[in-house]
Amino acid sequence: MKRALVAAWLCTMLVTQAVAEEQPKQGGMLTIRLNSDIRSLEPGVNRDTNTDNVLNHIFEGLVAYRADMSVGPALADSWTVSGDGKTYRFVLRDGATFHNGAPLTSAEVKWSWSRLQANPAWQCRNVFDGSQGVKVIDVEAPEPRIVVYHLEKPSGMFLKQLANIQCAVLVAHPDSADAQGQWRAPIGTGPFKLAEWKHDQSIDLDRVADYRPSTAPASGYAGARIAHVDRVRFRIIPDDSAARAALRTDAVDVITEVQPERIAELQAGGVNVQTASGLARDALLINDKDPLLANPKMREAIATAIDREQIAEIRSQGLAKANSSAVSASMAYFDPAFLAWPAYDPSRAAALLKEAGYHGQPIKLQTNKRYPGMDANSILLQAMLSAVGLNVQIETLDWATQLDRYMKGEFQLQSFTYSGRFDPALTYATFLADRTRFKWAQWDDPKALDLLREAMETADDARRKQLFLDLHGLLRAQIPTIGLFYEPAVDATTKHVHGYRVWAPDRPIAWGVWKD
Repeated sequence: MKRALVAAWLCTMLVTQAVAEEQPKQGGMLTIRLNSDIRSLEPGVNRDTNTDNVLNHIFEGLVAYRADMSVGPALADSWTVSGDGKTYRFVLRDGATFHNGAPLTSAEVKWSWSRLQANPAWQCRNVFDGSQGVKVIDVEAPEPRIVVYHLEKPSGMFLKQLANIQCAVLVAHPDSADAQGQWRAPIGTGPFKLAEWKHDQSIDLDRVADYRPSTAPASGYAGARIAHVDRVRFRIIPDDSAARAALRTDAVDVITEVQPERIAELQAGGVNVQTASGLARDALLINDKDPLLANPKMREAIATAIDREQIAEIRSQGLAKANSSAVSASMAYFDPAFLAWPAYDPSRAAALLKEAGYHGQPIKLQTNKRYPGMDANSILLQAMLSAVGLNVQIETLDWATQLDRYMKGEFQLQSFTYSGRFDPALTYATFLADRTRFKWAQWDDPKALDLLREAMETADDARRKQLFLDLHGLLRAQIPTIGLFYEPAVDATTKHVHGYRVWAPDRPIAWGVWKD
């Protein structure tokens, strides 16, 4: 009995010690590497990924993406949708304040929205004006904590676009601009505020001492943004090898977008590496308007000649699995049914080529050297397609030329990578569109377009998932393009960093993180 009590005491002590070791430590500075300087300090205009990464630590939106790409609360604690699906009523988080001490009210939310709408440089104006989806008719601020958005018609994409990191629908205080409307300083509600920007060197942010976080669990950009470090420094190091060296010597604490082949090297140097299913989608583009590739048997032969699992294994160092659907494994909509695809079968591929009447005509596969992943995929694809008798010739172009050919639909095959999208409908929209208007589209089947249109309009998640499954069934049958895999998100931190979490968009998050 005594032995059992001693064992129980030891167990309790070990658990208590482990919990204590995981308690966040306050203070210090976290240094995150950026590969280039930011473009501006104003949300939504003159932006790029690095700019978005920094500004999302200073500002918050009404809603934000969780780690599973669903939409969760940020400045809005909750929201309701009218019965006709055209009115969204948001309740603002209690106690939220701007960095100048002013309380957050619906008036600042409306001001920020109106400023974005009036700015021709805002890249997402067409997302909300009805020309490419949602049409916002009006935004009201009837009470200090209530914001109301009125839409022209129901939309399954409104909340997702409102949370879209690239659209940057973030809330700023009007004092961020001068009397003439010119932007002068970023005054947001986030857990960090701007301290100093040294162009081409670093951007320093200080913790906001009186910040009151959301009560929702932290997940991705949504929920509680609890800052532990006193300062975040985004340090600009353009060269990847220099960034890895800085990490190994503790000159930086976090680097993102690590190439999978560098993982072993970093781990051998005592660095922690985290991975997650990503959103960037590698694909083989097929121009089915080409006289040779218009034959469905040719496209099926290409599909069955490609060992997608081997490509994913080699290119991701085993971190990713083959996935030809528009639904990444990181998304809440994901289901194993999305992995269905014509099986790798070289014998069947050769037989299909014979049935198609193929006699060795050359097929050009366009690629480029600027993006090594696209080039590596093209080499693997050429080897597999050649093995079944296809005369595939790699055509290496400069990136600008390849992109121009892509936009004009002037190719037979292309090795291509799509940047990450946060919803399957947005992923489909990168290759499914009306070709009479968009020459870059890979697919314009009328039924598929109708399914995508409904997925854009309905907000019912169960219905949307079924629509995506139906779309995948059509994609699998027609093979207008071949998805290969989703590139994994890979981040690395020093062993002094705790609480850091990599997520699908592979964007660094400094809140919830501390250093020993």
